[in-house]
Amino acid sequence: MHFPLDEIRNRFPALSGPGEPPIYLDNPAGTLVPRSVIDAVATAMATASSNLGGYFAASQRAGDIWSKAHDAAADLVGAKSPREVIIGANMTTLTLHLSRSIGRLMKPGDEIIVTRMDHEGDVSPWLLMAEDLKLNVKWLNFNRETWRIEPEELRPLLSDRTKLLALNYASNLTGSINDVKALTALAKAAGALVYVDAVQLTPHRLPDVLDLGCDFLACSSYKFFGPHLGVVWGREELLASLTPYKVRCASDALPERFETGTPQVELLAGLAATVDYLASVGEMTGHSGTRRARLAGAYAASDAYETTLTQRLVAGLKALPGVTIHGITNPNRFAQRVPTVSFTHDRISTHVFAEKLAAQNIYIWSGHNYAYELARQLGLKESEGVVRIGMAHYNSLAEVERCLSAVAAIVTEKSPVLA
Repeated sequence: MHFPLDEIRNRFPALSGPGEPPIYLDNPAGTLVPRSVIDAVATAMATASSNLGGYFAASQRAGDIWSKAHDAAADLVGAKSPREVIIGANMTTLTLHLSRSIGRLMKPGDEIIVTRMDHEGDVSPWLLMAEDLKLNVKWLNFNRETWRIEPEELRPLLSDRTKLLALNYASNLTGSINDVKALTALAKAAGALVYVDAVQLTPHRLPDVLDLGCDFLACSSYKFFGPHLGVVWGREELLASLTPYKVRCASDALPERFETGTPQVELLAGLAATVDYLASVGEMTGHSGTRRARLAGAYAASDAYETTLTQRLVAGLKALPGVTIHGITNPNRFAQRVPTVSFTHDRISTHVFAEKLAAQNIYIWSGHNYAYELARQLGLKESEGVVRIGMAHYNSLAEVERCLSAVAAIVTEKSPVLA
């Protein structure tokens, strides 16, 4: 199927303005925003900049935006009800907030499991909870051969005292996708809650919380072409049973009991518009039906297209002397990764690559990217980390080729800066 790249790029002002745009390959840190999302935010700021619950028109409009945002997020993750969707400042803040409520289910000596593959947003909140409540922390490694967390690594860590498994769906450094459904089943069989960080998966694959069987799933809309918001889905009966940390006069209904303060109405308008944008990609690629069905079509088409970019990037990097890719490089296993590719060089600092590419208007990241434990398990210097190149469905093969040419030029320079 033809992928409508030009039509998609025309939706993004950063890519469709006058002159040659920068090459945005920093997408794991945050994606560009389409015009429809920008317009939705601006319209809400102009017409609905009011608190909820009033009798006047602007407040009613704000309430409608709030409802539509939760409906859209519920469709995106496959929730049974928008009451299961909590929206807040960002994934890390929401996870820190919810960890206080989840911690009330635990007692000293209970065990939690965190992984060495996660972003710190799904590690530090649980370490802090464990410190406060005198819980025992177990660390789950990933397999260096498969680049994933394997069930045989998890099984020995589970016991009748395991109360929580926090794991990521896809790595923001290696790009590897974990078999979360299988890992969740093991943890649930041991009686543990499962909290899934799907921040890096959601820009590229459509989550299905009911199929996964987990208890919580978190993502960030600014990683999937929207405004700076975090979204956490939780099973309704579980959310209803948790003690919320809120002001006394705030609503005790779901999901309001976990959404502190005045909602960011303009960003909620942008979130709903983001999900509609993604659904429109489904329409562009020949899909119809419910919004969820159109989302599924969009993700399938985007994934197929992004895989062609990943194949070229990985092949090009592998051909360069001194380069080590940290992640899955076998094209037969690309279904088990997102298009985030990280590498190091045996003599050139990661920051030299980032700086020199930036000088050519090619945006990438260097460092550990908050995948702190992952970098440690790989034996990387904390000050260096990796060079991270992350693609999205609006990137082109020509952009990948330009990036590869620029990286190759740095590698072949006569006097590179040593790491």
